[in-house]
Amino acid sequence: MSFLYFSFGVLAILAIASAIVTIASRNPVRSAFALIFHFFMLAGLYLTLNAQFVAVIQVLVYAGAIMVLVVFVIMLLNLSNEERLSERFDFRKTIAIFFGIAFAIEVVLAIFIPGTFKNNLHPDSVKIGTAQEIGKALYSNFLVPVEVVGILLLVAIIGAIVLAKRKLE
Repeated sequence: MSFLYFSFGVLAILAIASAIVTIASRNPVRSAFALIFHFFMLAGLYLTLNAQFVAVIQVLVYAGAIMVLVVFVIMLLNLSNEERLSERFDFRKTIAIFFGIAFAIEVVLAIFIPGTFKNNLHPDSVKIGTAQEIGKALYSNFLVPVEVVGILLLVAIIGAIVLAKRKLE
């Protein structure tokens, strides 16, 4: 087993563990920190798959900007009355347990079925995952969709400015 597969396995186990801590923790701050750790583990997984650009965006956007919003929401919520947040056993929890067991069975089957892990990375995967190659693909093969998205974002920004500047009577 190479170092790449070993590091992928360790990062995957840590990502699963941090996701479980995120969901199972009763303390919202601990859950937020576990989610930040999970985002970093996902970035590490992207690095093992030679997707450097996606890994950097994962850290910048999710671990940075989105988690700042989550922490602000946690601070703004008044969680002093924790008795109202107590969980009771209901039908949703039963469905979640069922799907969790089904997912665990699928993972075990994927591990033990022969030939599952024979998919290797593309030989040019180191070059494909760079920002330069992603930019070339976006502005050569997908120029029209990129321009349409740019125009839609521009219209959304203009609409937000118009709505914000409207005077209330």
